[in-house]
Amino acid sequence: MSLSARSYRLLLGWCALCALALGLSLRAEADGGYQHVVREGETLASIAERYYGDPRRENILVAENGLTAQGGSPIVVGLRLQIPYVQYHRVQPGETWAELSTRFYGDPRRAFVLMDANQGSSSEQPAEGAELLVPYPLRHVAAQGENVPRIAKAYFGRGAEHSRRLRRFNALRMNRLTRGQIVLIPLSDLVLSDEGREIIREATGQAPEEGQMRVRQAEIDEQLPTLQELVRTGRFAEAIALGNRLLGTGVLTGSQEVTIQRELGTSFVALGQQELAVSAFRGALARQPHLELDSARTSPRVMRAFHDAQRAQESATEDAPEEAEAQDRPASESDTSDAAQ
Repeated sequence: MSLSARSYRLLLGWCALCALALGLSLRAEADGGYQHVVREGETLASIAERYYGDPRRENILVAENGLTAQGGSPIVVGLRLQIPYVQYHRVQPGETWAELSTRFYGDPRRAFVLMDANQGSSSEQPAEGAELLVPYPLRHVAAQGENVPRIAKAYFGRGAEHSRRLRRFNALRMNRLTRGQIVLIPLSDLVLSDEGREIIREATGQAPEEGQMRVRQAEIDEQLPTLQELVRTGRFAEAIALGNRLLGTGVLTGSQEVTIQRELGTSFVALGQQELAVSAFRGALARQPHLELDSARTSPRVMRAFHDAQRAQESATEDAPEEAEAQDRPASESDTSDAAQ
């Protein structure tokens, strides 16, 4: 049986909707988001209010779920809506901006978004142990007549810099878009409200991360100049107390730990605690093996303790493979006979 032109177009439209739904489902699984089931009386604005604390963020729900409804339009009871939000990632040893960008966005050239969101720089890789905010890549399908500046204004407000950012993230040469063209919107402020986080916790048994470690690491960054000033002005006992308190937080980045251990080493030397100084410097070297102190600005006593730490660290590194090899080596006949006796 042949299909009329109108029926054929309807069939194609239905297939496109199915493909979009499948794509959204796969994205939801990959992003680890949360699905909200629409209840009687709810609107996109009221749902946005609950999860984001702002009813105007209904445009996020429209874009994320491929809806064509405009603000305040009724939605069907029982509809499952994907609720997107930013993620947090703790940097593992050796990870780079480019590698993380490829993992989260599929392209190393998009690393600038991660750097901007975390006050990073292309001249320095993310610090090991740092908790990074990962902006959410919202997918916006361009409507008839939409262009990059119009979309940028809808999500970020006015400003030519927002348009440039979107073009760069999407590798676009110009502002003009075609209907149906997909534009990814990296959103750094798509944070759940307290109510939204509680809803998800009650439904899943686990609350989404809220970036508390990132906040704590930022607070520690603000205290490091105080630690350095205490050492510079000779208030070594206070420096040791502050340094040990910061070490005890358990949320330090690698670079923060290096800074703290280095200041502790200097303070211990000044107070005549040579062994503790060497131990502190070894802690810094464990995090940054190629660490060097400026001999022109560092006292000879501190340099001696630092060199002792270097030698101890090198010796421990050399001994480690031998110990591992000894543990893996099969027992000799004499060892076996001794064991038998």
